[in-house]
Amino acid sequence: MKKQLIILSIFMNVGWFAIPLTAQTTNVTIDSVWMVANYTKQELMIPMRDGVKLYTAVYAPKSNAEKHPILMMRTPYSCAPYGSNYPSPRVYKTHWVNYVKEGYIIVQQDVRGRYRSEGNFIDVRPFEKDKEQRKGVIDESSDTYDAIDYLVKKIPNNNGKVGVFGISYPGFYSTMAALSNHPSLKAVSPQAPVTDWFMGDDFHHNGAFSLMDGFSFYYSFGKPRPKPTSQHEPDFVFPSKDNYDFFLKMGAIRNFSKYMGNDIKFWEEMRNHPDYDEFWKARDARRSCYNIKPAMLVVGGTFDAEDCFGAWNLYKAIEKQSPTTDNKLVMGPWFHGGWSRGMGAHLGNVRFGSNTAEYYQLNMELPFFNYHLKGKGSTSDIAEANIFFTGENTWKQFNQWPPEKTKMTDLYFQANNKLTYTKPEVNTSASYYTSDPAHPVPYTEDVHLRRTREYMSDDQRFASRRPDVLSFSTDVLTEDITLAGTLIADLQVVISTGDADFVVKVIDVFPDDFKYDSNYCCKGVSNEAVMAGYQMLVRGEIMRGRYRKSFEKPEAFIPGENANVKFELPDVAHTFKAGHKLMIQIQSTWFPLFDRNPQQLINPYTCSDADFIKSEITLLHQANAASLIRLPILK
Repeated sequence: MKKQLIILSIFMNVGWFAIPLTAQTTNVTIDSVWMVANYTKQELMIPMRDGVKLYTAVYAPKSNAEKHPILMMRTPYSCAPYGSNYPSPRVYKTHWVNYVKEGYIIVQQDVRGRYRSEGNFIDVRPFEKDKEQRKGVIDESSDTYDAIDYLVKKIPNNNGKVGVFGISYPGFYSTMAALSNHPSLKAVSPQAPVTDWFMGDDFHHNGAFSLMDGFSFYYSFGKPRPKPTSQHEPDFVFPSKDNYDFFLKMGAIRNFSKYMGNDIKFWEEMRNHPDYDEFWKARDARRSCYNIKPAMLVVGGTFDAEDCFGAWNLYKAIEKQSPTTDNKLVMGPWFHGGWSRGMGAHLGNVRFGSNTAEYYQLNMELPFFNYHLKGKGSTSDIAEANIFFTGENTWKQFNQWPPEKTKMTDLYFQANNKLTYTKPEVNTSASYYTSDPAHPVPYTEDVHLRRTREYMSDDQRFASRRPDVLSFSTDVLTEDITLAGTLIADLQVVISTGDADFVVKVIDVFPDDFKYDSNYCCKGVSNEAVMAGYQMLVRGEIMRGRYRKSFEKPEAFIPGENANVKFELPDVAHTFKAGHKLMIQIQSTWFPLFDRNPQQLINPYTCSDADFIKSEITLLHQANAASLIRLPILK
C-alpha cells in the first residue's frame, strides 16, 4: 500500500508538466501519468430537485487557455474507480481519448439508486409528462436537467455547452437527457439505446423473453442495493459450461426462482406483466420524443445482439414526433458497442474490409460534438443517414431512412424450398415440421456458456440440417440485390396447438468457391475459416404467435385453422452479391437465446415443465394462402 501511495504522490506532483490542450496533444501518448498531469478529478454529490444527491465524477483540464465544453455520460454500471486520486481508464483507454485531446470536461454520473448515488433505482424509469406542475415528481430527464444546471454553474472554466452520450443503458439515459431540453444541452448521442424492452431490445422480442440475457443480467444487476456502495454484485456461477444444457435442464422459467430468489424486483415485474400492458408502454422511450431541442446523433450496430431495434426505431420516432430536430443516424457493421472498442473490421468469420470503428469515431462522432459544443469544424459531411452496407462493404449516405428509392418487394415461398418473386398458383402446397420444446433448435452451432455476439453473423448450415427448420432459397443471383430498411414476414400457417413462436432468419448464402482475398484480412482474423457455401445470418427475429393480432391481448390459435402471422424484422443494410443466394429459414424455437413457448395460451413465466407440448407446424405457400417476405430493395 505504501508503494502505491508513493507512486500516486509522484503522479500528483507533476502538475508543472501540464501542457496546453491544443492540436499538439495529438502526438502525445495519453495515459494515466498524462491524465494526472493535465487533468483534475473532482467527486461531487449533486443535489436533485427532491433533495436526493447523485455521485458525479468530473475530469477537467488544468489548462485555462480556453473555456471547455462538458461531455457527460450517466450510467447504472458504476463510475468506478472511485477516489479522487484515480483517473478512470474509460476516459483515456477508449475512444473518449479523442475528447481528452480536444480539452473536454468529462463527466460521469451514477444514476439515481445505483452505486454511490442516493435514492431508489427504477429500471427504465418512465418519462413523466408535465412533471414541473406535479410537486415531487422526478424522472431521468429531470435528474439530467438538474445535473447539467449544477455543472454549468459550478464547474470553473466551462463554456456553457454540454453534450451527453452513452451506449446501451447509458443510451437510454442519453435519450432521457435529450428530453430534458436544458438550454445548455446542445448535442446528444444515444448509442445502441435501450428503447423498448418488450418489442425488441435486450429482454424481449415481440413478446418472447430473451432467456440467456435476462437471467444472466438480472441475477447480479437486479439485486437490491439498500445503501450507496462502490461494490459490484457477484455474477452467477454456472454449474455447467454448456448454456444449452443448463437452460434446458432448468426447464420452465419459474424454476429459475431457486437461483433468483424473490428480491429481484424487475424479474418479478416481468413475470407479472407477460403482455404489452401499461407497465411496458410507459417504459418505451420512443413515446416522448417531442420538441427535442439538442442536435441528435443516434448510433447503432447492424449486428447488435442487444439493442439493434432501439437504434433504428429511436431515430424513426424522433423523425416522426420532432421533425424539426437536427436528427442524424449512423449504423455500422458492429456488435453491441463495437464502434467504441475494437476495429469494427470483422464479426466472427465475416469481414468488412476496413476499420469501420475508427472511421466513425473520427469522421462522425467527434465532428458532431466538436461542431455543436466547440463551434469547431462542420457537420456537413455527416448525412441524415450514414449506413454501412455489408455484403458490398461500403458506407452509403442518404437524406432519409429508409431511403426514398427503396421499393417494398414481395418474395414468395414455393414448393421444393424455393423463393421467387411470383405468387404461387397451385391450390395446395405446404411445408411441415414438428416444434418440440424438449429438443429446441440451438441458436448457434458450438458449445459455450455466455451468449456470443458473433451469432448475429454465424453460419446457419447447422440449422439447415435439422428437420424442424425450413430452408427456402432463391436461385443463384444474376445481379446484386441491396436491402435497405424494414423487412416484413407475412406467414400463412396452420398449427396443432394454441400457440407457437415463429423465427424468421434472412441468410446470405455464399458461393461454393467463395474465399476472402488478402485485402479483407484484419487483426484477429486468419485466412483459415472456410467460407465456401457459408450461410451468413443477416437478420433474424422471433414472433410469439399469440400476439399476431395484438400485443396487448394475446389470442390462441384455433388448431387446424389457417392463421396469418405478420411481423417486422429490424432494419437491414446488406447487399446480396451476384453469385450468392438469398435464403429464408423458418423455425419455432431459438434456444436458449429465447425462452421456449409452452405452445399453449398460458403464462410462460408461471407455467410448469409439464405444460410444454409439441406442435405440428404447417407453412402454407399456395394461391389462396401465400406466405411471403416483403423485402426493402434499394433501386
